Amino acid sequence: MTTALPAAPRSLRSDSPGSPAARGVGPLLRGWRERQRVSQLELALRAGSSARHISFVETGRSRPSEELILRLADHLDVPVRERNALLLAAGYAPRFPETPMDDPALDGLREGLERLLTGYEPYPALVVDATYDVIAANRGITMLLAGVPEHLLVPPLNAMRLILHPEGVAPRIRNLREWRGHLLEQMERQIALDRSPALRDLYEEVAAYPVLNEGVPAAHGATHPYFALPMQVEHDGRVLSFVSSISTFNTPMDVTVAELAIETFLPADRATSDYLRSLDS
Repeated sequence: MTTALPAAPRSLRSDSPGSPAARGVGPLLRGWRERQRVSQLELALRAGSSARHISFVETGRSRPSEELILRLADHLDVPVRERNALLLAAGYAPRFPETPMDDPALDGLREGLERLLTGYEPYPALVVDATYDVIAANRGITMLLAGVPEHLLVPPLNAMRLILHPEGVAPRIRNLREWRGHLLEQMERQIALDRSPALRDLYEEVAAYPVLNEGVPAAHGATHPYFALPMQVEHDGRVLSFVSSISTFNTPMDVTVAELAIETFLPADRATSDYLRSLDS
């Protein structure tokens, strides 16, 4: 059975004084283009426009249509939330809704996620939002959280806090130095795409946690090479090894759905797989 929690509401962050919306759509588009290291000519060719028109849009000499903004955003891989910000900055209404997770309109989504997480048991799996708050988790995750103090389990649960907090899972992670570095790099890449103050605050918080046990490198003591960096975590007197995979929805049309991520933990060795299956039998 999965554990489901309502998602915390997040506002559009785009219409306050001095915000990106107040600076106009041109500088925003130029920022996304430069972030992707795409020239005006290359972007124009991709979007069926001209370099001259792209230049006029970026300098404010021309106001782009809604269709052009969305077309450019698509070719620049702009996140759905930020596509709304681009439209607002150009004076248009947001195109993509932000539906709360507990809205009846997302009943089918929630049911599908629960079936997916339950079907993955006994292996751990969870669903998080853009700031790593846990939307749902299965019994495999509950097993990994055994021994975590109650004050870290008060909703909304946050995956990064649970893993990296010195009272969370961190002291039991054998290769904490490598796994912590992987998680922080993942957050840094996300921050580069999403100007979310909440995400940056979370990053600064977890990056500042004291590292009481840096563990040993994953390669030390390994009896076989891993195909990806594993998380090696102690549980009930044994070391379990997992590699993680993150999935998102293809072409989402809703901000909430676009920001969901499904993380599954695949056993990295036979011993881990056999142990988890023995618990489920």
